[in-house]
Amino acid sequence: MNAPKNLKYSEEHLWIDRQDHTATIGITEFAEHELGEIVFVELPKTGASVKTGEPLGSLESVKTVSELYAPMSGTIVEVNESLLSKPEQINQSPYEAGWLVKIKLDDVTEAEALWNAETYLKTYETE
Repeated sequence: MNAPKNLKYSEEHLWIDRQDHTATIGITEFAEHELGEIVFVELPKTGASVKTGEPLGSLESVKTVSELYAPMSGTIVEVNESLLSKPEQINQSPYEAGWLVKIKLDDVTEAEALWNAETYLKTYETE
């Protein structure tokens, strides 16, 4: 299982790449593998406010529909529009082309509650 060390992680299998007051969010390789082939993506609109732990969108795969929960609070500043027509990018490149949204953070200290790669791997490698 791949979990880049430069990222933070949520218990809900999202990765977070925080740069100052903006965070890029995506799902982990573990999550995309568990979901299987992703066929539909529902994401918030640019300008929407999101709160930690509240729904951010959803992913539909051939197996199931999974809710996405915001790992940090803020305002959506960018959505990966290419996923709407090519959701398979998440399966092909979860840490690069498959990113979901970018959030302008309300409080950067929320990142302290997120896991580092080592904690994420220890928690989920055995599943």
